[in-house]
Amino acid sequence: MTTLEHSIYSSLSADLQETLTKALAGHDLLPQDGYRLIEATGSNLSALMLTASLVRDRHKGRTATYSRKVFIPLTNLCRQKCGYCTFVKAPGDPAAHTMTPDEVLAVAVAGRQQGCKEAMFSLGERPEEIYPQVREQLAHLGHCSMVSYLRAMCELVVEQTGLLPHANPGILTREELAQLRDVNASMGLMLENVSSRLAAPGGPHWQCAGKVPRARLDTIACAGEMKVPFTTGLLIGIGETSQERADSLLAIKELHARYGHIQEVIIQNLRVKEDTAMRGWREPSLLDMVRTIAVARLLLPATNIQAPPNLTPVAYQLYLLAGINDWGGISPVTSDFINPEATWPSIAELKAVTEEAGFELRERLAIYPEYVARRDGFVRESLRQRILAWTDDDGYVRREEERW
Repeated sequence: MTTLEHSIYSSLSADLQETLTKALAGHDLLPQDGYRLIEATGSNLSALMLTASLVRDRHKGRTATYSRKVFIPLTNLCRQKCGYCTFVKAPGDPAAHTMTPDEVLAVAVAGRQQGCKEAMFSLGERPEEIYPQVREQLAHLGHCSMVSYLRAMCELVVEQTGLLPHANPGILTREELAQLRDVNASMGLMLENVSSRLAAPGGPHWQCAGKVPRARLDTIACAGEMKVPFTTGLLIGIGETSQERADSLLAIKELHARYGHIQEVIIQNLRVKEDTAMRGWREPSLLDMVRTIAVARLLLPATNIQAPPNLTPVAYQLYLLAGINDWGGISPVTSDFINPEATWPSIAELKAVTEEAGFELRERLAIYPEYVARRDGFVRESLRQRILAWTDDDGYVRREEERW
């Protein structure tokens, strides 16, 4: 420990000093360590961020990554009505829409022309369960479920454009994961939070079957068993306590320890929207975000930690000082349809902000560099040649491909 670091740590309580010293020494942190860290404020928070940054540097160096993508909102119909969501529409709403194959392909082609390599499919969960109109539309398209249609659209995009799909369709059965795994470079499902309290009447997940924590954990575990590189994370500011944030990170940590498939943990801040049930809600603060990011880094030291820059447009550079090493997907073509009011930063801006903080910005694929070279089942053989053609020996996108 340097003299400066020693002076910073010496002002802390004995318990916090012990926890941060353990983290710096590379020791595995226990649940009680996570609970202690998630309450850090003032100088304790400064020390937490410093430690997280040092641990990030040890495992990830001074490289921050992003994926150049198109966002394909396959359908905005959904069986759920989360208290903070404006993406979901009901049949009869003029904005309700399920994309046709031609529409999907048009977005993918536009993305490929702009140097994109990822096709991120986001969609409402199982709308056919509650809407006969959706079942009729799917039947017209030749499918009995939205997952079946999603598989066909992922396959279409790969075959016609070469973009690598990354699908986020909600909770899935083992059979549905098997349907999707061979046409997706990676997949994702935000855990959001493990608190069942949030599904109580009046809570953000009230009457949302797909937001039951056990169902989401089961899907993530099943993806691990099937060797699907997986993205998950927390949505903070939806009514959870700080301990529930720590519990959620610990649940992700346990799943990753078991399967090794969590390629990325996103710490995402709630953005309050006026046309939702939570329109009067208080958004999480910047300090809430950096605290949670830093704890995520220390509990999952070698995992890629991401925070979306478009959701904190004037201060996202600070996330680098809290321990992130990834900015997520950035699109030069499409909006963030989940948070349409939050425009992506340009890649030029992102590069400037990243370099000013002392990092190099590198492009990655939908599958992270450390998974690219693995021969243990995480890379789909159907996608291997496309992945290798785009990446260098370290698993990043080749520099000549980054010059779009």
